[in-house]
Amino acid sequence: MAYAVKHHYHSTIFVPNLDEATRFFDRVFGRESKILGEYLRGGKERGVMFNYATDYATFTPIAEVQLECVDPTLLVIDGAQTFESVTEPHLGSLAWFVDGIEDLWTELRRRNLRGTDMSDRIYDGADPPLDVSSTPIIFTLPAETGLSYEFTVFLPHRDPRGDPPVHATVPFDPLGIECCSHHTVLTDRKERALTLLVKVLGGRIVHEGRNDLLATESTFVALADGVVELARPVEGGSPAMQDWQAHAPDDAYHALTWKVRDLDQAASHLEASGIRIQAATDTAIVTDPGDGLGVAWGFSSELVSGDPRG
Repeated sequence: MAYAVKHHYHSTIFVPNLDEATRFFDRVFGRESKILGEYLRGGKERGVMFNYATDYATFTPIAEVQLECVDPTLLVIDGAQTFESVTEPHLGSLAWFVDGIEDLWTELRRRNLRGTDMSDRIYDGADPPLDVSSTPIIFTLPAETGLSYEFTVFLPHRDPRGDPPVHATVPFDPLGIECCSHHTVLTDRKERALTLLVKVLGGRIVHEGRNDLLATESTFVALADGVVELARPVEGGSPAMQDWQAHAPDDAYHALTWKVRDLDQAASHLEASGIRIQAATDTAIVTDPGDGLGVAWGFSSELVSGDPRG
């Protein structure tokens, strides 16, 4: 392939209030969040071609993952709000940096997969969509790929972690996080997602089996510096089933699971922070999304079987 996924850029959470999200990450994860303008090392994105503010999002780095919290009411491009407002927070999309993004776009179009720009305009021509600084960016369409996955060009001012990125650490981590074990996407159309993650992006299936914590049948794909779980809920009424049904026929970005040094320590801190544990096994726990920005935060003492980082 003339293109390659470099590394995870961010995971997006849509929130009704950025200050509340910032307080959550400080209280529960012990992590500092920065407003987008500060994160971009100089205020605004360079060379913007629209009226574009940089106060609509915060970035919170945790290990190799960056959590982008977006208040849709503040994301206004050329006078128009891009995403619908939310009253309850929820996970939105996964984003990666890509080398050779023009070639990636050519491959997507060869497979009749389209994309949008930051203003949600659909592109289906020979040239990829552009962001506010006229740099190629691609948001896939949920109807075609399950989720709206984001791909963009690495620029040094966009990622202070460097290239390759340095894991974000803190002097004292109350949860003992070592890395992100995996991202969970709920789906009943696994092949739709595998077309993108494996056939287009070059990911590799490393494990398949039941996830007892979420009550799903799952396929785990190693891609770039992380792992994506494609999970089919199999128990009626389970939290995963309810979340998937709320998003169907699209997929649902449901959870991030962290590899931790001490599972008991992590559980104790969560409970002391007022975060309810929704389910548990001998090696992992998952929290109630209602306590955590709409995210099912998982914590595990083990990496996924077959994870190349293991």
